[in-house]
Amino acid sequence: MQSFVLIFQIFIAISLGYFLAPKLSQQIKQFVFKILPYFSYLLLISVAFELTQALNHISDPAAILPPALLIAFTTSVGSFFICLITYKLIDRQSIQGKISLHLFINALKNIAKAFLALGLGILVTQSNLQIAFNSWYLLLIFIFLIGVELAFTQFDRSWLSWKVLLVPAAAFVGSCLAAIVNYLILSNHFNLNEIMALAQGYGWYSMSGILFTELHSARLGGIALLTDLFREIFAILLMYCLGWRFPRSAISSAGATSMDVTLAMVKQSCGTHYVPHAMMSGLILSLLAPLLISLFLNLKF
Repeated sequence: MQSFVLIFQIFIAISLGYFLAPKLSQQIKQFVFKILPYFSYLLLISVAFELTQALNHISDPAAILPPALLIAFTTSVGSFFICLITYKLIDRQSIQGKISLHLFINALKNIAKAFLALGLGILVTQSNLQIAFNSWYLLLIFIFLIGVELAFTQFDRSWLSWKVLLVPAAAFVGSCLAAIVNYLILSNHFNLNEIMALAQGYGWYSMSGILFTELHSARLGGIALLTDLFREIFAILLMYCLGWRFPRSAISSAGATSMDVTLAMVKQSCGTHYVPHAMMSGLILSLLAPLLISLFLNLKF
């Protein structure tokens, strides 16, 4: 019941943003578009603050790093190769985009900012400030702003073709298969449903860390946060190393981030032709991620 309430709140927030967007003044719209790229960093600071407070009560919190790295790596690579195998006999053509050193450096800067935000949240915790704050409400504001942005996104019917929809489908299948492999390695520490749930974040670290903490525990919330943060990093590396040759596979590995963080890299490394793949894949996986996480956490197997 708790998971249903949380998911309902997420969809209410994104729906409100979408349907209220046309009624907003031009000044407010510009303000939303201006702050949206930075809002995730504010959310990361608050998430790190809450998680650090909670992890202080957990024995051996450093133990969450190895499983997070393992799950992040296998789900990214798994999505990449499932998509690659799927398209191998369907479409051998690829658009060879140019790799920009400038854009790559900007991507590294964004990753550094994410880690800086996490560090800031941890520092605030160490300062012994008595702050009562719930990141969940900040996340709902963030999702509302995403809904506003979606209202001004131009969609086309061709974006719903089966070739486009296979990209997020491959991300789901690849993540599930990777989760099964991870369970064989981590079965002494995690249940299968927990591993499956951790594989469904698709790089959306600002959402998954909070959702896991609310639905399960701070320990799993910390693993989810690091898993999806590292998953985004692995996706960026795959995008620049192999995106020019296997564009759909690189987009699949990017998961939910292909709609926002890695979209610029899709244009540069894969080619403009693949932007619809990135937008639709990111949108579908962003909508599915909280549902799938909640579903798997409530299953017992």
